[in-house]
Parts: sequence; C-alpha cells; structure tokens
Amino acid sequence: MTQDAEIGIFGGSGFYSLLSDVKEVWVETPYGAPSDRIALGTIHGRKVAFLPRHGKDHRFPPHMVPYRANLWAMKSLGVERVVGPCAAGSLQPHVEPGHFVICDQFVDRTSGRRDTFYDGPTTTHISVADPYCPEMRTVAVAKAKELGITVHDHGTVVVIQGPRFSTRSESRWFSQMGWEVINMTQYPEVVLARELDMCYVNISLITDFDAGLEGRPEVKPVSHEEVLKVFNANNDKLRDLLFAMIKDLPAQRRCACGETVRGGRAG
Repeated sequence: MTQDAEIGIFGGSGFYSLLSDVKEVWVETPYGAPSDRIALGTIHGRKVAFLPRHGKDHRFPPHMVPYRANLWAMKSLGVERVVGPCAAGSLQPHVEPGHFVICDQFVDRTSGRRDTFYDGPTTTHISVADPYCPEMRTVAVAKAKELGITVHDHGTVVVIQGPRFSTRSESRWFSQMGWEVINMTQYPEVVLARELDMCYVNISLITDFDAGLEGRPEVKPVSHEEVLKVFNANNDKLRDLLFAMIKDLPAQRRCACGETVRGGRAG
C-alpha cells in the first residue's frame, strides 16, 4: 500500500484550489471506478486526498454514489482518517440553517445500497454502536467553537434513500423520534470506512428545515436550489474548519477505530 495521503475528505471540487502541489490520480478498485479522480496535495504539511462524492459534474445521485469504490480508493492511498462533510436538513427547531452538527449517531433508512466489503467467506460483524471517531469529533467541535461557528456537538442523522426529499409525514415522524439531521449520503459511507479500519467524522452543514418540522408554519418544502444557496454561503466556514482540524489532528491515532475489523471476527 502506498502512503500518498493520510487524511481523506469527501467534498466538492472547489476545495481542490486550496491544496498545494496538487496531483490528480485515478485509482482502480475491485469495486469499479470511484466517483472521480482523487486530488492529492498538502494542507499544513499533512498529506490530504480530496474526492468529490458525487463527481465533479455531480453525475452521481445519492443512491448511485460508488461508495465502496470511493472508500477502497482512499484506503489504497494510505488514508487512515476520513472527513465526510455534507449538506443536511434540520429536523429540530433549535438546529438552524447555517449551523454545523458533528453527528455521533445515524439511523439508516436507505435500501438496496451495497453496504459491506465482507460478503464472505470470512464472516465479519463489525460494531457500529458508536460509528463516528471520538477523537476526530472532539477536534472538530473544538475547532468549530474556536472559529466562532455555531456547532452542535452531537446529533443523530437519519439517512434517506433519495433522490427525492421526504414527505411532510415522513419528516414529522423523524422529528418526533428526536433525530436532529436528515441527509442522503451518510450511509453506507461511514460504515464502509469503519470496515476498512479508518476513522470517520461527519460534519453536517444545515441548509434548511425539513418539510414536516412542527411549530414552524413558515417552513417551505426544501428545494435543491435553496440547499445549494445556503451551502455555498457557508462554504468558507467549512473550509476554515477543515483546515483547522487537519492542522490539529494528532499525528498518531489514539482511538480504537483501527481495531474495528479484528473485533468483528471470531477467533
């Protein structure tokens, strides 16, 4: 395995211009091609790999993203830690557009996605009781607060299949369950990272209130145009947070994420 990068980020192509000494590479995987070329570069002296989750031209809708190829490609480049920023909707009144949520749990409501590397013959049952890396979450929250970003230090993201948005009834149900965030890409991305013994942290940038939010009669049904508008307005904050995190992540991992697979196998 090469060591072209230590930290991987799934983000938009706009981040590429922030890297120094950029080199784009194609990575072949047993699971087909990843979403696009991977940009390799450095930030604060750390080797970083950027991959646009949906492709540079946004050709992959959420349910068609080649998640397994994307994570395998990152691992093959030497990545040990993955940052998964995403646009997301709010399911609770106190989580407002423009806020960031560093999620600590997810609920999977997708269907039919290829969500494991382990189809046999070795049976592997990894634990995802705590799916997100505690070390990376701690750094993300601390850096967000230092930068003056309104951040929620925990939250559950419910992942829907997409590409459609929720009905009002579905959204109301999710809200009543107490979940904070709704998104279409967090699953199986985080689980696949953990199956490869990589750390993973989610940064949800809240772009809208979801359609069924109680007590907010002014809330209009979400639109893709509005999501992009709010996301782009907060892109600089996200960039600053990513840079601050990368600078302050410890050189050596002190979490248990690297032992995930060994703990999921008998013997």
